[in-house]
Amino acid sequence: MTAEYAVIVKTRTRLEHLIDRFNTRRQGKFYIERAGGNFSDYEAEHDTYYSSLETVQTSLERVIKTKTIERSFLPTYLFSERDIVVVVGQDGLVANTAKYVGGLPIIGVNPDAGRYDGVLLPFHPNNFLKVLEVVAAGRLYSFKDVTMAEAKLNDGQRLIAFNDLFIGAASHVSARYEISQGSVREQHSSSGIIVSTGAGSTGWLSSIINMTAGVTSKFYGGTALAPRRFDWSEDVLVYIVREPFISKTSQASLIAGEITNTNPLIVESHMPTNGVIFSDGIEGDFLKFNAGASAAIGLSAGKARLVMPQIYLQENRRAHFGREKKS
Repeated sequence: MTAEYAVIVKTRTRLEHLIDRFNTRRQGKFYIERAGGNFSDYEAEHDTYYSSLETVQTSLERVIKTKTIERSFLPTYLFSERDIVVVVGQDGLVANTAKYVGGLPIIGVNPDAGRYDGVLLPFHPNNFLKVLEVVAAGRLYSFKDVTMAEAKLNDGQRLIAFNDLFIGAASHVSARYEISQGSVREQHSSSGIIVSTGAGSTGWLSSIINMTAGVTSKFYGGTALAPRRFDWSEDVLVYIVREPFISKTSQASLIAGEITNTNPLIVESHMPTNGVIFSDGIEGDFLKFNAGASAAIGLSAGKARLVMPQIYLQENRRAHFGREKKS
């Protein structure tokens, strides 16, 4: 199927947020410089971003109809099956976008390679157009499917995560809940639960593993732990309970494990207020999770599809043919 629209997803720069806060650029500059900051860095980042965005928009307009939307409109925007999504921003913008576009192809464009690592942004403003033309024409293209996590509440609400879910209290207090997986069930008082996808395994999950390795090595003479990393498309999630507390009414044996299609995690809130489930580190993207709410944590039925450079397709073909030859 040929594409009809390229939907460009953009974000707001730090400078724009600063102007919103202080009303004018001059007042924002005064605040930053008085605090010892470098306001010119805000300006340089802003100018580079919009120069890249203009390059992307101008290039696309030559080959396909385009629409541009801001990140804040993603939850309400209605995507068509004939759309291609072009994300211009940091890696987090790709993660946030993927939750709302279903299986539409996503082309991640790094607007500032000198500033952003771009793990999810394999393309640049001057080299993305060729692959977009391939995708738009319905021809074979290189892609990577990414497994996402999903929280389903007993009232029907659901929340998808590209990198990770957090389940716990909104404030810095203990989260209280009942957790169960398979035949194991127990009461918890903890700092919350992190559920990570393969794509997110190098983020929040890795920091928890780093902390665990450091504590074990420092006080118990343990060896360093290898980070738990798995392929982005693998049908598995990993969960870890943060700082579980053992008391007369709370246990701590069910504190880490894997979630699969046949082995979900069930969490029942015992928090009268301030219980939340949020995704990908965005606290504004959340579900209320107070007493009476129960959440089934598992794999999302759909996967995100990230368009990759042609070399990725060639490597996959070599691996595929190699397996066939061996078999």
